[in-house]
Amino acid sequence: MTSDTVSSSAPNPPIVMLIPNLGFGGAQRVFHDHAVLLGEEHSVTEVVFNRDNGHAFPTGNRLISLDVPGGGGLVAKLTHFLSRVRRLTAIKRRLRPAVTISHLEGADYVNLLAGGGGKRLLCIHGSKRHDANIRGLLGAIRLRLLIPLLYNRADRIVTVSKEIEEELVALGVRPGLIGTIHNFFDRAAIRERSMAPLTGDERSLFDGPPVLVTSGRLAQQKNQAPLIAVFAELVKRTPARLLIIGDGELRQPLVQQARGLGLRVYDGTGGASVADDHDVTFLGFQDNPFRLQRHAQLFLLPSAWEGFPMVLGEAMACGLPIVSADCPTGPREFLAPATIGHAVRPLRRAEAGEYGLLLPIPAERDPASIQVWVDTLERLLGDERERRRMAERSLVRAGDFTRDKVGAQWRAAVAEVIGTSPATSA
Repeated sequence: MTSDTVSSSAPNPPIVMLIPNLGFGGAQRVFHDHAVLLGEEHSVTEVVFNRDNGHAFPTGNRLISLDVPGGGGLVAKLTHFLSRVRRLTAIKRRLRPAVTISHLEGADYVNLLAGGGGKRLLCIHGSKRHDANIRGLLGAIRLRLLIPLLYNRADRIVTVSKEIEEELVALGVRPGLIGTIHNFFDRAAIRERSMAPLTGDERSLFDGPPVLVTSGRLAQQKNQAPLIAVFAELVKRTPARLLIIGDGELRQPLVQQARGLGLRVYDGTGGASVADDHDVTFLGFQDNPFRLQRHAQLFLLPSAWEGFPMVLGEAMACGLPIVSADCPTGPREFLAPATIGHAVRPLRRAEAGEYGLLLPIPAERDPASIQVWVDTLERLLGDERERRRMAERSLVRAGDFTRDKVGAQWRAAVAEVIGTSPATSA
């Protein structure tokens, strides 16, 4: 095991925070935000399974790696898991934390089975019932056995959306253990970063037709393939440009799909310039996506499933009008919170929420869903007044997820678990 140690004068009981990796990802960004927040009042030690994915969001807290690899067959995975449990137990016996807070399911199981004392708090980031990666025999074991059996051992469970809380209850987790605290977004920092200048080539992206932007990992969950199909139909009706921010394992298939649909594509290869006239521009990972996003006419989220998507809150903080798939979970809580618990799904039409538009989850095998997206985007691109109204509502909603408001809920939840304040509901 290795460690990076920083001194801390925080007076409150120490905390351990556990996550499988510190690479690029929404959960890792939330982990960072929570580690910084709690580090203001506690001595926080961050623990990671290994450093294979780098350290995308450093905090300055002490960092310890369990140095246990991932991958391999069933026997190897079980061996790795038991090693993580043993090593976390040793760390807890040495540090004596008041609570260990885990992020992501693999870390949850290690947290729940490790010894060493202290309370156990789980932060649940994503849908369990709708995650396409939870399938087959192993998926059934996770949903029907591991989650109800092990999660009930926690001292507290915090979900990032109300719909995830409802899922866990339906899976057999005791309701009294669970509360919802949404993710928070630093509006001032996002707005400041969005004002960073563009290069000359980047400015040319916004000199032509109206721009639609989407941001996220290029992966099955984020569902960009149907969005490209939507866009190919849209540009037959009205001029537009699509910017795709993010990278991932589906980059090449998505590029090939767009070209196969007759779209002019920039993907950073072949000697082309981003300033050339393209229909679809793949911009890859951007350290500061906000400076690009703020110039767009619409932000699109086509995801098949989510948790409480960071990119949506950040786009709202940038003042962008939002068009999102009504996927589980998160977008409805952002855009139409009054309808949580009694929405009719699957959505088959455009639904105007208080803070943005919800659409069916787009699917190439479902032409009706594609048509709803095409019709809606064509209408919005022709209605600047409505886009301005939606942008104003985005900024209003972003005010509900400030660091001060949500951070106070997290501080209260941790204090309740470790017994340093009166009980406070999440």
